[in-house]
Amino acid sequence: MSKDLITYLTGGDLRSIAKVEELLPLVRTQSDFDELFKFLYSKDRLIVMRTADALEKLTTQNPRFLFGHKEDILHFIDTARDKEFKWHLSSMVSRLKLTNDELQRVWKELTKWAKDKRESRIVRVHSIQSLFDLAKQDTELQRDLKKTAVALKKENIPSIQARLRILGM
Repeated sequence: MSKDLITYLTGGDLRSIAKVEELLPLVRTQSDFDELFKFLYSKDRLIVMRTADALEKLTTQNPRFLFGHKEDILHFIDTARDKEFKWHLSSMVSRLKLTNDELQRVWKELTKWAKDKRESRIVRVHSIQSLFDLAKQDTELQRDLKKTAVALKKENIPSIQARLRILGM
């Protein structure tokens, strides 16, 4: 990459995305993506959040970029604590090709995030969307998601209600 990536990821606070939109067109190859991905290991919450934002946006159109990073994503699903990271992770993990064991592991964690009233609403909504996407692979998961949706509807939270409605649940 021609410019130092860090310049696109720093500055401001957690409410801003800095220069992530300017960074996106510069990431054209797997090598560029891999270089950016390394910033998920930063100790700086701001850099991790912005990196995750960029990676999520890039993999919407190019999910193949993630394939070599499956183990990292699964590790982060198990260890992430910051809400800004979790909501991006929940979207990215649904773009991976998972084994049955990996799918069960991810399903358990995303269901926990979706049901946890202490989680931010955006994490919960993104988790619900990812559960819906993952449930397309397995009828048993579809049944489990329906049970989760019934429980979530009882909370009467507008953002969660809206997502469930959009998903036809």
